[in-house]
Formats: sequence, structure tokens, C-alpha cells
Amino acid sequence: MGTAVTTLIKDSPPDAPEKRPGPPAAVKRRGRRENLAGYLFMSPWIAGFLLLTAGPMAASLYFAFTDYNLFDSPKWIGFDNFTKMLDDPRWQKSVEVTAKYVVIGTPLKLLLALGVALLLAQSRRGQAFYRAAFYAPSLIGASVSVGFVWRALFSDDAVVDRTQSFFGWDVGGWVGNPDWVLYSLVALTVWQFGAPMVIFLAGLKQVPKELYEAAEVDGAGPFKRFWSITLPMISPVLFFNVLLETIHSFQIFGSAYVVSNATCGPADSTLVYTCYLYQKGFKEAQMGFASAMAWMLLLAVALVTAVLFWSQKRWVHYEEAAR
Repeated sequence: MGTAVTTLIKDSPPDAPEKRPGPPAAVKRRGRRENLAGYLFMSPWIAGFLLLTAGPMAASLYFAFTDYNLFDSPKWIGFDNFTKMLDDPRWQKSVEVTAKYVVIGTPLKLLLALGVALLLAQSRRGQAFYRAAFYAPSLIGASVSVGFVWRALFSDDAVVDRTQSFFGWDVGGWVGNPDWVLYSLVALTVWQFGAPMVIFLAGLKQVPKELYEAAEVDGAGPFKRFWSITLPMISPVLFFNVLLETIHSFQIFGSAYVVSNATCGPADSTLVYTCYLYQKGFKEAQMGFASAMAWMLLLAVALVTAVLFWSQKRWVHYEEAAR
């Protein structure tokens, strides 16, 4: 009897792993319907991305290596557009003007935005009104109408000219002066400091008040508190604003085109990169050359962005890293 039981146990197959029942067919059908509904809701965005973004980008990349004038079929010329671009004095001038605009305008705009944000972060009467008033230029500053108004303000014998003449500074209207017209564009972008100001305000609200109280007890003055507490705590917000405003400055076009009365002058003094790109592509019908310029701009912005991300390790402090 014992031998039979032992043999039976040895011959019996091992226990098979327990199989979990799969989802019912109704659940699978419902999941497929939900996925289909999601794709249907996303289809306008997908179609817009393919037709209005991805497609034109692919075509632009192809045109960058061709001789294309918008009327005849494009002819493949390889890297000729890029070599001609590097030897073009006006292209070099557009790079110089754009770099000057970015280097001067972006820091001034961020400094003003941070200064006003520090003032508005304190509790005071009418705070909501002041925030809305300072933010308003960011909503209307990019419009063509503001560009016309700005050109009128900085023209000869206009408000700015008369004001500076009153104080004995006779340089004439900035719009007609090649040495000063670019600074009128800088003033316009600095005037639109509302968007980074709001972001700075959000960052300042996240700084714990206990840190300021402890520093004040230790005898730290306002400047010391700002340098040792405020700046490190809002450094992620500062990095975001620097990145965003730098990229935005590289893309300047509307204000330069309107203020210069569609000439990008005088004497190419407002010949920013996108303005020269527009002239090449739509005025001179050199769409291949313009496409090459567009991709060079993309590479330049990508390089600047990579440098900013690399540098953030040295001066941006994140809470997670501190922990």
C-alpha cells in the first residue's frame, strides 16, 4: 500500500501555475472604444501638427539645400546656401544686430521684471490693480498698432525728442538715427516686462518667510537677505525666465519691421535676423536661402539653450537636490 502511494506521488505531475482569467471581452471592447474616442478628440491637433508644423519643417529642410525662388522647381545645390550665407555681409550684420539686441534687451527686461515683482510681493493697498497695470503691456506690446505708436513716440520732434531736448540732450528722433534706433526696440521689449514679472511673483510667493525672519535675527540686511535667500530660492524661476526671454529675443520681427517702416533701417541698424530672412524669402524670392537661414537660427537657439542648461548646474538650486 505504501509503495503504491509513493509511486502515485512520484508519477503525479507537478502543480501547474495558477492561470488568472483574462479580461472579459466586454472590457476589451470598452477599452478600444475609449482609445478610439481619445484619438478622435486628438485628431484635429494631430492633423494640424502634421500639416502646419511637421510638414512645413520637412519642406523647409529640403529647400535649405536647393535653389528655390517660389516660382520654379527647386534645384538641389547642396550646402551652397550655407556657404553663401557665411560670406554675406548683410547676414553678418543681421547676426550682429540680433546679438546686440539679445545681450542688451533680455537682461534689462528681466532686471526690471524682478525689481517690480519684489515691490509687488509686499502687501499693500491696490496690489491687484498694480499687478494688472504692469502686466497689461505684455498683452498688447506685440501688436502692430503699438509698433506704430512706438515709432511715432521716437520720431523727430515727437514726445521723446522734445523731452530729451528739454534736458539738453539733442540727438534727434531715435527712429531716424542709426546709432539709437535699436535702443528704441530695446525700450519696447523692456516695456513688456509683465509676463516674466508674474512668473517672478509666483516664485517669490514660494519662499518661506521663516528664512527671512531667521536671517533678520542673525543681523542680515536687505541686500544680504536678497543675495543669500531670495536669489537661491527663486533660481529655478530665474532660469526659466532667462531661457524663455532669450529664445523670444532671438525671434524678434514685428516690432523691428514696423518701427523701421518695413525697411529694417536706417542703414540696416534694425536688420535683425528674422527681418533679413523675410527680405530674402519674400522680397527677393530666395526661399532656399531663407530656409537655410531659418535652420541656422534654429541651430543657434538650440546651442544657446544647451549652454544655459549646462550652466544651470552651477547656479540653479532645486529643492529636491537639496534634500
